[in-house]
Amino acid sequence: MYRPKRTLGDVIFEIFLYFSMIILVILFIYPVREIIVTSFSTPSYSRSLGIKIWPDKFNLNAYREIFKTNLIAIGYMNTIYRTVFGTILAVLVTYFGGYALTKKSLPFRKGILLLMLFTMFFGGGLIPRYLLMKSLGLVGKRWALILPGITSAWNLIIARNFISTIPDSIEEAAFIDGANPLTILFYVLIPLSMPIIAVLSLWEAVEHWNAWFDALIYTNTRDKLVLQLILRRILIEESKEILESDILLLPTEYTSPETVKAATIVVSTAPIILFYPYLQKYFVKGVLVGSLKG
Repeated sequence: MYRPKRTLGDVIFEIFLYFSMIILVILFIYPVREIIVTSFSTPSYSRSLGIKIWPDKFNLNAYREIFKTNLIAIGYMNTIYRTVFGTILAVLVTYFGGYALTKKSLPFRKGILLLMLFTMFFGGGLIPRYLLMKSLGLVGKRWALILPGITSAWNLIIARNFISTIPDSIEEAAFIDGANPLTILFYVLIPLSMPIIAVLSLWEAVEHWNAWFDALIYTNTRDKLVLQLILRRILIEESKEILESDILLLPTEYTSPETVKAATIVVSTAPIILFYPYLQKYFVKGVLVGSLKG
């Protein structure tokens, strides 16, 4: 096999590229490592300056402290409820909507596409959206966190572009063999669409897991607090009416505000980080095909 001879410029460029990537990896990994180390450290070590490579003593008191309260359990329950149902409904609506938009026989197809594109550039605003949610009776309910963002124009376009890569001849052959539309959908189209389904699931799950602003507006009660809103109040507000008798942020012999905050960050972010590798193998393929085909 012929291999072109590398020049001095090529070698210098590769060295620069590898060096830059190593620096970026360090910059990304160090804050995560700092948080994890702090969460397992003693109060005195967590307050010390300098780079923390490893905890001075392996300490689980911060985790015991946050799990003593039911506040984290409430946040997990509401966040899991929102993520599971929000992701399932969003993927179903987006996939079926994208499939419908691939059909040239769809009435007003071009008009629907134009309306979708319009929503990518213009929105009604926060106050009209809140008034709409209030008129629908969704304020104070968990469905207020799921229904408004059940799909988006961008996701619909990505799904449509991917589904359009599946040849129509496959559906036609299935019809000739006697398959009905549901059989074709579940045994032909969906198995072939797993890359885009995985991409949409990942996007929606991450978005729902990390969301807090809409929960602050629509469901600002204790029994409906989501995990990220609890985390925000612990880290930023330290709101006493929410945290009272739940999480001790005052320094003690075994914990400190720094260790408790770090442990809360780890607990709230670990599940979605562990979820990502299972969908990673589909991610690149689904994004590339869905973005380029049109």
